[in-house]
Amino acid sequence: MKRAFTKPATTYAEQVALLRQRGMRIDDPDRAAFYLQHINYYRLGAYWLPFEVDHGSHRFHPDTSFETVLDLYVFDRELRLLTLDAIERIEVSLRSQWAYQMAHRHGPHAHLDAALAHKQGHWEANREKLRVELGRSDEAFVQHLTNTYSEALPPVWAVCEVMSLGLLSRWYGNLKPMPTRRAIADVYGLDQRVLESWMHHLTFIRNTCAHHSRLWNREFTITAELPRSKPRELVSEFVGGSRKLYNTLVILLHLMDIVAPQHHWRARLLELIGRHSVPLAAMDFPDGWQARPIWKRGQP
Repeated sequence: MKRAFTKPATTYAEQVALLRQRGMRIDDPDRAAFYLQHINYYRLGAYWLPFEVDHGSHRFHPDTSFETVLDLYVFDRELRLLTLDAIERIEVSLRSQWAYQMAHRHGPHAHLDAALAHKQGHWEANREKLRVELGRSDEAFVQHLTNTYSEALPPVWAVCEVMSLGLLSRWYGNLKPMPTRRAIADVYGLDQRVLESWMHHLTFIRNTCAHHSRLWNREFTITAELPRSKPRELVSEFVGGSRKLYNTLVILLHLMDIVAPQHHWRARLLELIGRHSVPLAAMDFPDGWQARPIWKRGQP
């Protein structure tokens, strides 16, 4: 039977005192109160939870400090921004490839042809969602194409520019012609089914980052299918059965090497990891991960 919530709201000073009472070392209470004011006790709680002896008593392990928890929070925030940076560039590339292959193989308005769909009902729903996204756009090219031409939607190379990654993922997932699916996936050296799974997973990761949610030590409900044979050099880079971030980072590294071969994203990621003392095992980083080829590409 549910019971009423009776916990009172606490002041920042009371929150600092409570953390100290539970065994957290806080050398500068004013500094701790400042961060509790601007980050929120409940949000930071997700980062000090692994330092608790048990969740029932909320007692902390000896030598748990507020600064350690704060460093972990800052690391995760910077990791989210870095992850979003990679996903943005990958998303732009995926839009471009989808539009190019659709237009050249099926015509400028291929997205209006439900015969290209596995499930026509889903195709029509995606098309309606695209129409809504176009209606919200204030891009000048959208207004020009909509007002100038008679087709229900602008050509595929224009509409892709207002597509969300989620909608693009659903459109690719429902695309029936196998040669078109393979042509898009081949750009990334992947099997078409693996690319479909990666797009779905990266949509979830992108939304997690955009809503400022935790990446570090999170178990994801939507995971990516791991390649079995293609590309061969990537197969052994993953951690089998993992639901945490390590495999996602391997995916981003592989795709960034293709869409932005001169990128410094790998170096920035390694610098971020080196700058913070965070438990990488909580993201399923394997022992000896630094020696794996995916992490050494382009490094001196």
